[in-house]
Parts: sequence; C-alpha cells; structure tokens
Amino acid sequence: MVTPNRIQGFMVPNTILLCGPSKSLLHHFPCKIPLKFPKFLCGRVQPLNLAAYSKAAIAQALNELPPEEYESDSINMARAEGFGFLHLMEQRGVRANQQTYTWLLEGCFKSGSLVDAKKLHGRMLKSGLDGDYLISSRLIDIYAVYGNLDDAVQLFDKLSDRSLCSWNILINEFAGKKLTSQVLGFLSRMVEQNLIPDETTLGHVLRACIGEKVTFGYVEQIHAKILRMGYSTSPLVCNPLIDLYAKNGLVGSAKLVFENLSSRDSVSWVAMISGLSQNGCEEEAIHLFHAMHRSGVIPTPYIFSSVLSACTKVELFELGEQLHALILKWAFASETFVCNALVTLYSRCQDFISAEQVIGKMEDKDEISYNSLISGLAQCGHSEKALQLFGKMQLDHLKPDCVTVASLSSACASLGALPMGKQLHSYAIKAGISSDIIVEGSLLDLYVKCSDIKTAYEFFLTTQKENIVLWNVMLVAYGQKGDLSESFRIFSEMQLESLRPNQYTYPSILKTCTYAGALDLGEQIHSQVIKTGFQPNVYVCSVLIDMYSKHGKLDTANKILRRLKEEDVVSWTAMIAGYAQHDLFVEALELFKEMQVVGIQSDNIGFSSAISACAGIQALNQGKQIHAQSIVSGYIQDLSIGNALVCLYARCGRIEDAYLAFDKIDAKDNISWNGLISGFAQSGHYEEALKVFNQMNQARVELNMFTFGSAVSAAGNIADEKQGKQIHAKIIKMGYNTEIEASNVLITLYAKCGSLEDAKREFLEIPEKNEVSWNAMITGYSQHGCGSEAIELFEEMKLLGLMPNHVTFVGVLSACSHVGLVEKGLDYFRSISEEYGLVPKPEHYVCVVDILGRAGFLLRAREFIKEMPIEPDAMVWRTLLSACTVHKNMEIGKFAAQHLLQLEPEDSATYVLLSNMYAVARKWDLRDQTRQRMKGRGVKKEPGRSWIEVKNSIHAFFVGDRLHPLSDKIYEFLEDLNNRAASVGYVEENSSLLNEIEQGKDLTMYTHSEKLAITFGLLSLSSAIPIRVIKNLRVCNDCHNWIKFVSKISNRVVVVRDAYRFHHFKGGACSCNDYW
Repeated sequence: MVTPNRIQGFMVPNTILLCGPSKSLLHHFPCKIPLKFPKFLCGRVQPLNLAAYSKAAIAQALNELPPEEYESDSINMARAEGFGFLHLMEQRGVRANQQTYTWLLEGCFKSGSLVDAKKLHGRMLKSGLDGDYLISSRLIDIYAVYGNLDDAVQLFDKLSDRSLCSWNILINEFAGKKLTSQVLGFLSRMVEQNLIPDETTLGHVLRACIGEKVTFGYVEQIHAKILRMGYSTSPLVCNPLIDLYAKNGLVGSAKLVFENLSSRDSVSWVAMISGLSQNGCEEEAIHLFHAMHRSGVIPTPYIFSSVLSACTKVELFELGEQLHALILKWAFASETFVCNALVTLYSRCQDFISAEQVIGKMEDKDEISYNSLISGLAQCGHSEKALQLFGKMQLDHLKPDCVTVASLSSACASLGALPMGKQLHSYAIKAGISSDIIVEGSLLDLYVKCSDIKTAYEFFLTTQKENIVLWNVMLVAYGQKGDLSESFRIFSEMQLESLRPNQYTYPSILKTCTYAGALDLGEQIHSQVIKTGFQPNVYVCSVLIDMYSKHGKLDTANKILRRLKEEDVVSWTAMIAGYAQHDLFVEALELFKEMQVVGIQSDNIGFSSAISACAGIQALNQGKQIHAQSIVSGYIQDLSIGNALVCLYARCGRIEDAYLAFDKIDAKDNISWNGLISGFAQSGHYEEALKVFNQMNQARVELNMFTFGSAVSAAGNIADEKQGKQIHAKIIKMGYNTEIEASNVLITLYAKCGSLEDAKREFLEIPEKNEVSWNAMITGYSQHGCGSEAIELFEEMKLLGLMPNHVTFVGVLSACSHVGLVEKGLDYFRSISEEYGLVPKPEHYVCVVDILGRAGFLLRAREFIKEMPIEPDAMVWRTLLSACTVHKNMEIGKFAAQHLLQLEPEDSATYVLLSNMYAVARKWDLRDQTRQRMKGRGVKKEPGRSWIEVKNSIHAFFVGDRLHPLSDKIYEFLEDLNNRAASVGYVEENSSLLNEIEQGKDLTMYTHSEKLAITFGLLSLSSAIPIRVIKNLRVCNDCHNWIKFVSKISNRVVVVRDAYRFHHFKGGACSCNDYW
C-alpha cells in the first residue's frame, strides 16, 4: 500500500511546479508512481494552483482512500481517466512526451487493455515517438504478455538496439504458448547476432522443449552450454532440464542434474519426484519425498500429487493414506489435482467409500475427478455404480471426454448394456471424439463383449486401420464365436495392410486355432511367430504351449517350455494342465514339483490341474498336500481349486469329504456338480452319482452334455434302465439328442442294461458316426457275447475308412475271446502295430491271454506272457489263473498265482481263484491252507452279491441270504425249481463243496446270490417281463447251467450281467453258447 511517507520522496520541487504551461508536469514523475489524479480532477476542470500540490493536500487525499479502492483505481486509471487527462493536456497545448506515454502504457499493462495500448501506439506514431526504445520495449511487453505476438515481433524487429530483457520476454511468451519453433528460431537469431543468452533465456528455451517433439540432441547441446556458462547449479535452468531428462527416460542424467543443484526449490523436488514416478522408480520417488520432508522443504500440492501417483502404482496404499493426513495438515485438500490423485489411489485399492468422500468434499470437481472413480469402479466390476456416478457428473455440468466414454463403455460391456453403449457411441460421434484411439478400442470391445459381432465389424471398418489393437479385438471377436475362417481373413487382411502382428495378435489367432481344432493352421502361424521374432515372447509361448498340449503334441509343447528364458507361471501351468487333460497324471505332478523347485509360485490353474492329476491316480494324500499349499498361497476361495477338490475326493470314494468340499464352494457352478457326479460314478458309487444328478436337476442348475454323460454312465453301470430312460428323455427335452456324444453314451447305457436292440437303434439313428460310436456298439456286442456281430461291425468300420483306436481293439479282441476265435483274434492283435501303427496297451495283452486261456491253450498263453515286451500286470496273471481254474490246470495255475501274489498280495480274488482250483481238484488241504493264508493276512473275500429291480425297488441278495422279508417263500420256491430242473436233466455241480457235504453241513447257506435273485424275480414279476439280474462276480458253471434249465422250465427270458459280460438265457440256451 502506498503511504504519504512513501510518496514524499517522489514530490516535485517547487521550482519545477512554477514553470510555464508549455512544460509537462507529468514527465517529472517516475512512471511507476501510482498517482490518483481522478480524485484531484473530479468534477468540473479548474486551473490548478500550487496549493493543490502541497504535501498536506496530497497526504490528506491519499489517506481518504481505503487500500483496496486505491489499488483497483490505480489499475483502471490508464483505461479511463488516463486518456481523459491526455486529452486535457492536448487541449491545454501541453505535448505528451516519452515519460507520459511510458506512464500511460504502464496503466495499460496493469489493466490488460490491448485496445488502449494500440490507441496509445497510434498517438505515439503521430507524435514521432515510435522509435523510442523505452516506449517500444513497453509496447512489446504488453503485446507479448497479452497475446498479440505478431505486433510484438514486428515492434521487436524494428528496434535497432534490442535488450536481452526483450529477447527473454518474447521467448518466454512463445514458450508459454508452446510455440517451440519460434522459441528455437529466436534463440538461433540471438546466437547469430552474438548475443549471449543468460540463465533466464536458457530456462525459457528448455521449458519450451518439454512435451514437444524436439530432437533430444538439441537439449543436450543446451545442457553443454549451461555447463560452459556456469549455470549448472542454477534452479532456473536445471529444473526444466531435470524434467526433460526424466520425460525422455534418462533418469540417471536427471538425478545428476538434481544432485548438482546448489539450492533446491519446490520445483526441483517436484521435477525429480515426478520424473522418478513416471519412469518406474516409484519407490525411489517415495524415498526422495521422505528426504525432502526431513530437509524441511515445504511440500507443494504438485509434490503430493506425484508421490500419491507413485504410491498408487506400487500399491503402497497405506502410505498413501498417511500422505492424505499430511495433505489435510498442509491444507491442500482443496487442490483439485491433489484430490484427483487421492481418488485414483483409493479407487485402485478398491476403497470406493473413501474415494467418494474425497469427491464429495471437492469444491472444484473436473472431468479427471470423475474419470478416476468411474474408471476404478468399471475395472473392479462395479459397473452399475460407475454408470450412476456418470449421472452425477452430468448434474455437475461436466462433459464426458475420451477417458469417460472409454470407462463407461467398459462398464456397459460388463453389464451387457448394449443400448446404453450405443448411446455413448452416439455421444462420441457428436462430441467429435469417436475417432480417438482409446474410444475406438473401448467401443469395439463393447460390441464384441455384447456378442454384436456384426455391428462390431461395421464399426471396425470406420476406424483407423493403422491401430493394431482394433485388429486384435476383431480377432478375439471371431475367436469367441469359434469362426476360424473369419479370424484368418482378418489376420490376412491385417498383413495386407502392412500391419505387423504384435504379441497380442498371435495369441488371439492361435487361441481360435486351438478352439477350432485347427492344429495345421496353428503350426503355420507358429512358423510366422518364429520368423517375426516373437518366439521368445512369454505370452505367445504360453498360448503355443496350450495349443500343442490340448492337441496332444505334448513333446512339442514341452520343448517350447524348456526354451523359455523367463520363468513364466502361465506357461508352466498350461503344460501341467496339458498332461492332466491327456491322463498323463504322473508327468503332470512331476512337472508341478519341478516348477516349485525352480522357485515359480503356482497360480490357481496350476494348483487345480495338480489336484486333478491326483484325482486321476487316486493320490489322495498328495492331493491334500497340494490343497494345503493352495491355501497358504491365498487361494482358499478359488472356484477351480474347489471343483478339483470335489473331483479328487469323489474319485477316491471319500463321499463325506467330497460333500464337505462341495458345500464349502460358495458360488457353485455346473462344473462343481459335474465333478461330484462323475467322481462318484468313476469310483463305483453309482447310486450316489444318480442321487446328486437328481439334486442338481431339482436345483435348476444348467445341465450340459458332461452332466448327462456321467449320469448315463452311472445308470448303465448298475443297469438302471428305468432311470437311464428318464435321463434319455431329459436329453431329448433339452435338445442334446442331436449331439453325437449323447448318442454314444446312450448306446453304452442300453448295452450295459441288456437292451441290445435299443443300443443298436441308437447307433443306426446317428447320421454321422465317429470312432466312439463304432467302439460303443462293438463293445456292446462283445459284452453280450455277439462276437460275430462285433467283428462284422469292425470290418464295416474299416471299409468306411475310419481308423480304429485302442478301445476298438479291446472290443474286437474281447469278442474273439467270447466266441473262441483264437487265430482271428491273434491276427487282429498283430494288426494293432503292424497295420495301424499303434502300440498295444496292457489291456490288449490281457485280451490275448483270455483268448488263449478260454480255448484251453494254457501253455501258449504262458509263453505269450513270457514274450510280452512289457512287464505283465496283475490282470494278465489273474486272467491266466482264472482259465487254469476252469480247465483244472494246477501247474500253470500255481505259476500264475505266485506272480499274482507278488504283485497284489492283498487282492482277495487271487486267493478265491486258487482256492476254487484246489477244490475242483479235490485238494482240500491246499484249499484250506489258501483260505488260512488269506485269513492270516487279513484279506477279506469280496462277497458275491446280486441285484434285481422289482416294482421300482432294488433288491440285493448275498450268498445264503435269509434277511429278505420273503426269504422263506424264496427258498421254498427255489427247492421247487431245483426239483423241476432236475427232472429235465439238471445235475448240480458242487465239487467245490464236497468237503462240506461230507461234513453234513447245510448247503442252503452256500446258495449263490444269483439263484436267490432269479427265484425272487420269478415269484414277483409278470411272465411278460424279462428277469434282469446283475452280479458283481463271474457266474460260476453250476449257476450258469441252472439258469439255462430254469429259463426252459419257466418259459422266461433271463438276462444276467456278471463282472465280465452279459448272458441271455432263453428256452434252455445261453447267448454265450456255454463259452465264457
């Protein structure tokens, strides 16, 4: 504030005031004295007398003015009263001189009036003062500062003697308006005119280079000049230099400049901290902030903004909250850009309540404020809240920008809100931002995620074709549809447009190849990956590993994995999943262990795949250990791991544990239910599997083909034809009957339920049969003893050009075994490797041993086993021992039993077969010794059990069972059947019970379960209904003979499914022709 005391020093001497009227009074006053002439000249203009200029008068006048009025009046004086006073001077004949114009221009400068400055400029031209250096300099200042740079340059060019200050003013204004070329042009002119720039000049030039496309070598030259001129410690030049180095990624150079500063102001700290944060050195930026804080430098809002950004990037959210407290302490909570940084921080850590509180308290919200929160909400799946916040943004009269539209498009895509997404698209077009690269990508992604591929493609055609991201999105779009032809067309067109695929392009097209099963095309693209240098890329390699793994080329996938230089968890888990999906469970678990050894922390896919591998080999304990590791790694609630656990326990037969794991899954999906059903079905708990299927159906969970496959399999394994037909009806209702997989499982169902005609009808109704269809029917014929039909079907399959696989040959060889086609069976076995290039599996060797053993060629069977290229397993020896029991060959039988006991000493079937063999040979001592050895080892014989369904109820019978409510009637009717059968030629074979007969024991306690089940069926079922019985063990010779006679005397059809095959009894004959 100007006071009377301050003004006295500038008073005009009395001698000057006494001069004539031709002299100017004003030119004696320095140009910066803000005299208040309007207060002295108000009202009618009167001649001035000496008293008007006395010290007392001036002091009194100034004291009457309040400070704020004085300041504002001073600023506006030149615009209004100044020109009036100039006019008064001209009327009085007083000629304005240089000092008058300088004073008046000062008023124009303060008021910012270009119009008044130009008027004065015109008067000066008329007065001939346009060449005056001081006046021209001040005009240049006004024109430059207030935007009239063209006039400023014209005036500047007319000056004969230009001061460094004038150069700096123009360079500063050009720099402020980002006119970098003009800045550099003026600097070049300075150098040409041998004018040495000072630190102010160089500071302005460096500031002009920030954010502009200036060759960085030019900046380095300026830095060299700074060093030569001794300005290397000056903040004026070093602050923009730090900023420039940081923005160009040269953090080391920026740090050197920063460290050489003699004194660091807040701008220095901001430049360095923000530079570190922007270049991935967030933690270093935070440490630097701590150093600044300890040094006592007062932080600025810009510093807080940079440090908050650093905390957000490295997820140091707690530190960000502490900074929030400091911000409140320093009263920066009203700064918009600081609040925006806080909103971004809280959004990233999903503390949306705090983020909304910050926005709620902001006085000046801008687009960035809303964008930060909208983007955070959309990214975290809170799409509805993001759209609601957009409504508030509109109420604040803020227009959406590119970031807003992109975030809201993402929210609409997540919600499937296509209509609103289209409204956003319309707005983007009207606002002129639809061609923005971010907006284009988000809108295209919206249409793709909403499955509007047609609109997506139409929009794609209007976009900037040079944007590779958009091409990648279209590849993903057609990939989601499984449309390989369109995907490949887009991929080809992209290359015709001379666009080079990137690390996201190849995975998109490769995933489509994987989905469509186009391995050949995938291999061609793999070749291009190698040619274009993307072979080392981790993301590309992970997709290649996944593709080769899913197509069974595990060796190729493993080679790619081994060539990786980076330890990528996705690639490792893709390989583990590939092994597990192809039933190479041991290899999957070995690779999982190796992954942990090399220090790669598994993700949820790795854990779930490893647990699934444990389920495949029933490695319960190992599965539990991996489960424990997954919990420690933070995947306690992961759905994929939960589903794998359900499968593990169910497949291991741990019913209670499976249900417990199932109940712990909060968001159960159909995979959870399917794991329970398929696991119980595979572990032999068929009734439990069907129970879960019914619960799943009642819970209205979506049933898929995998669900039906598992349920049908369970129904088939217990020959529950009624429930199987109900499931069949459900399949038809849901439209899955056209799926070839459905037909295949139904063929197996009806074959296992004994309804071979229904199985055959399903087979014939399939329009385009695959290998599984043929295998199911061949196996069905084989199980029913229809060997000729099975072989005939196999030959027909070959004529159609279908390639048989391992399953096919199991069915064909079993058919040969059941009908005694020894040589033909051996020919088929040799063709496995010689004709079809397949490697015989253990089950094929078992079939050959069975073929030879059933035919009585026990010596050939033994020699065949000795010549096997693989180690014979327990099933091979068990098959040979069974044949020896039938053919009463004790020598080879003992040989087989010895090997079998070495492999499976706890298996009860071995002891039973050996005991029966001794009993048939009347070697009672050896029989008793075998039984005693079995008892001593704690091995329990699996009891014979048979099931029959009567009036929607399953009735089970054991050997000598008397627990059934109708047991008395059953045994009474059984005795009648035995007598009637004996009358037509049935002779009971009880050689194994001769010892018991001699001891006078009650033989009814040894009555086999199938006899009791069939007797009950004859008592309970109508004569039109076939008797269908399931037995868990092989039917013995006596029971087989007895059933034949019963079918004859009762004139009933009896179907028995034992552990090996079906027997259809009718009119005293069996479908197996007594060869089984």
